[in-house]
Amino acid sequence: MSRYTGPKFKISRRLGISLSGTGKELKRPFPPGQHGPGQRKKLSEYGLQLQEKQKLRHMYGLSEKQFRNLFDRASKIPGISGENFMILLERRLDNLVYRLGLANTRAGARQLVAHGHITVNGKKVDIPSYLVNVGEVIGVRERSRNLKVIKDAVASNNFVPEYLDFNEKALEGKLTRLPERAELPPEINEKLIVEFYSR
Repeated sequence: MSRYTGPKFKISRRLGISLSGTGKELKRPFPPGQHGPGQRKKLSEYGLQLQEKQKLRHMYGLSEKQFRNLFDRASKIPGISGENFMILLERRLDNLVYRLGLANTRAGARQLVAHGHITVNGKKVDIPSYLVNVGEVIGVRERSRNLKVIKDAVASNNFVPEYLDFNEKALEGKLTRLPERAELPPEINEKLIVEFYSR
C-alpha cells in the first residue's frame, strides 16, 4: 500500500490526534463525515489495537509495509518490543531533522532529506528512512543553508529533545544517546500495537 496523500485533517479527526503538531485539526473534536458529531461506537479490542497502530503510522508518515518491516526488525532486538519499535521510528533521519527544528513538520523534513539538503557526518544522505546511530552528526548542506524554509523553521523552533544536541549557528545536530520511553509520544500505547501484530 502506498503512502496516504489525502486530507490530513480527516485522519487527525478520525484518530483524535494532531498530526501537524499545531492542534488546528481538532477544533471540531469529532470524526469527519455527516455522522461524525453523533456518539462514537464503542471499539472492540481489535478496533482499539488497529486505531493505535494507525495513530503511530500516520504520526511518522510511513506506509504499511515500511511500518511492518520496522516492527519486525524491532521485535528481533533484545528488550521490550514496543519501546524498541518507537526508538527505531525516532531514529529515522526525517524524524530527527524534524526534532532538531530544521523543518516544521515530518513531511517537510522528509522532503528536505529526499531533495538532498541534509548530510550525515558530512556526506549527503537522501534516504528519509536512514537510521541514525548514536554519535552521528546531522547537518544542512552548504548550498542549502540559506533556504527560507529552513531558516523559518529554526527561528520558530523553541524545543529540542534532550537526546539531541543542536548547534543553531552551524545548523548541525547530533544524536547523543537513544531516547527513553518517557521522551517519546505519550499519547501512544505501544503495547496495543505489539498485540495487534502478535495476533
